[in-house]
Amino acid sequence: MAQAPFTNDIKTLRFLAGEMTQGDLGDKVGVTRQTIAAIEQGKYSPSLEVAFRIAHVFGKPLEEVFRWQAD
Repeated sequence: MAQAPFTNDIKTLRFLAGEMTQGDLGDKVGVTRQTIAAIEQGKYSPSLEVAFRIAHVFGKPLEEVFRWQAD
């Protein structure tokens, strides 16, 4: 599978949020731990709703969590 055309700071934000686990974040946004892991690694592009939910958990605007890499 090709690398997603974006990067994210989810792992760093989880660490700064008291070392939140992938499972904890998944529970808060309604997805599995495996989904969070795949998003962090750039192997899966989240839906817009999930992306906004992740940003909301950390109290950040979407563009501070995800960055699009244009060609």
